[in-house]
Amino acid sequence: MKFTTSMFAQILQIVPKAEFMRLVARTGAERHSKGFTCWAQFVAMLFCQMAQSKSLREITDGLTTLFGKLNHLGLRDAPKRSTLAYANRHRPWELYMAVFFAMLDICRSESPGKKAKFRFKNKLMSLDASVIDLCLGLFPWAEFRQTKGAVKLHLLLDHDGYLPVFVVITDGKTHELSVAHQFILPKGSIVVVDKGYCDFDLFHAWDEKGVYFVTRLKDNAAFEVVGERSVPDGRNIMADQFIRFTGPKSSRRYPGVLRRVVVWDERLERELVLLTNQFRFVPATIGEIYRDRWQIELFFKVLKQHLKVKTFVGTSPDALRTQIWIALIAILLIKYLQFRSRCDLALCRLVALLRLHLFSYVELWSWLDDPFHLPPQQSVHQVQLAF
Repeated sequence: MKFTTSMFAQILQIVPKAEFMRLVARTGAERHSKGFTCWAQFVAMLFCQMAQSKSLREITDGLTTLFGKLNHLGLRDAPKRSTLAYANRHRPWELYMAVFFAMLDICRSESPGKKAKFRFKNKLMSLDASVIDLCLGLFPWAEFRQTKGAVKLHLLLDHDGYLPVFVVITDGKTHELSVAHQFILPKGSIVVVDKGYCDFDLFHAWDEKGVYFVTRLKDNAAFEVVGERSVPDGRNIMADQFIRFTGPKSSRRYPGVLRRVVVWDERLERELVLLTNQFRFVPATIGEIYRDRWQIELFFKVLKQHLKVKTFVGTSPDALRTQIWIALIAILLIKYLQFRSRCDLALCRLVALLRLHLFSYVELWSWLDDPFHLPPQQSVHQVQLAF
């Protein structure tokens, strides 16, 4: 039996519209609107993300081809190109940041938790930033280098479901460390960072708050070994040491003892020298924690390659931030579908399949369980017109 609403309309039903309208009222986003609602803007820009539309005209043309089926999306008519451009340029992007955090609570309720290989109860998170390059001629306000523009997306990824739980968008010149101090981490949590976050003031601040960290030790770090544990034979653990920094600045900024774990990475065929203030876990667990940091790289890859955060349909700061926040909402919706699906699909494959079936009239939840199953074909007698 043919379903009465498209899959895109069913995905939109996950977003609580009453909560959306409450956030619209709280942010005053429709204060000067003349008929074009924030919901219509959200639907159009979410369609831009899910269908990977390259321009405002593609968005409006794509929605116009739906004819009388726009009411399933909560719209009366497809927006005009100039109307959508004006809304993106003048409406506050803070509305969609608030919608993102509302959707995050919904996704967390379906999150499967950490992988079974991690038996500890500590919250595990990764922190990283990614540069989004921009054309300086189109985005003169986003000056990054002499001939390039950019903004930087700072993101904290919760490994319980690999969900983005804290996001900051800054200009491209803002260093990761200045933003890292803004992230609020719960006591007892473990945060994994790369060498770009190797800062002893930051480590000391995390240590004071009871936050554990795992990172890679810089090659030029000066230290002395004050203790050592034996390592198991036949494993990829090469050293498990307690160290203290001896450099004049590093020893003053972090006078305490840290743990140095050397792991052999078979995939890269090289040693990984890890630094942590977690002394209780076995060294193999420390290695697995850092290896799982790769998930935040995969998250940025999906965000940039399968959603629209590399090319933009507006050039103002509000339009750019609106598009990025709606891209993050889109990825939360896709993660929610991934959690509900019985078919173990990678996030990038699910995004591609949804794009192909965005306006297919099939039941969403049944399709998620078996997206490659073809429904039985109707016979000629079933589709023949009655005279």
